[in-house]
Amino acid sequence: MTDRTQDTPGSTAAGGDKQALVDELLALMTLEPLEVNLFRGESRDIGTPRVFGGQVLAQALLAASRTVEDRAVHSLHAYFLRAGDPDAPIVYSVDRSRDGRSFTARRVVAIQHGRQIFTLAASFQVPQAGVTHQFPMPDVPAPETLTSERELNREQWAKAPPKLRRWFNRFGPFEFRPVKMPDPANPQPMEPRQQVWFRLCGELQGDQSLHRTLLAYVSDFHLVGTATLPHALAIHKGNVLLASLDHAMWFHRDVRVDDWLLYACDSPNSGGSRGLARGLIYDRAGRLVASTAQEGMMRVMEPEAD
Repeated sequence: MTDRTQDTPGSTAAGGDKQALVDELLALMTLEPLEVNLFRGESRDIGTPRVFGGQVLAQALLAASRTVEDRAVHSLHAYFLRAGDPDAPIVYSVDRSRDGRSFTARRVVAIQHGRQIFTLAASFQVPQAGVTHQFPMPDVPAPETLTSERELNREQWAKAPPKLRRWFNRFGPFEFRPVKMPDPANPQPMEPRQQVWFRLCGELQGDQSLHRTLLAYVSDFHLVGTATLPHALAIHKGNVLLASLDHAMWFHRDVRVDDWLLYACDSPNSGGSRGLARGLIYDRAGRLVASTAQEGMMRVMEPEAD
């Protein structure tokens, strides 16, 4: 396993700082069992009045996984119903919809303040052999040759107030290295495609359940933002309101989130104040390990005054 503390293009923090962020993320993935099929999770402050969608997605998947044995998740479909409150715990209620010989189905409802904020349906499968094919990985530069997203935004991050800095630091447990980075200070219309290398900033012990859970967490980054690229929209400038509406994911092969993965995203359509984005996730060996799709609310407005 590669040493995460060695100097590489774009490295910005000491190994201890990175490990603290990883430990904080893993603590979020430790749900408290309240009763049979009932779990409680806490939230991470990212400087906004709402819970990060990837966190709720990952915790709901983890709650479902707690009720399944000897089967790995192969697909999930989720809806974000209300913004989560980061100052209150989230209760996850799991419905054991079906236990078949090959497939297991679960439905999870996330509840806060007595109201549903999120629903998830997930399917698990026993290991089985079969015919195989996949799209090839895009021909992109290796992650070692690229600069981290935080390094590219270092000046903007350093000048931000503490609350906004926590928002920039939402990437903390993961390192992202975009193949091509838009200029956040002067966005220009771009093709609705982007490729980003990413990995967890530390070694991860655990089975596929944990790796796939954290892959679901990180899959919420960059995805629907791809739909903003043709329109030169900049979220931090206040001229667009972007929020996830749903999230779908298919897990094709075993994966390790503590090694480099390539997220290849595109956006085939936007309209009706919504943007659609799709993603393919490859490992370093070029294996397609997961696919994603997401639609988000994308409301354009007049930018706020400085």
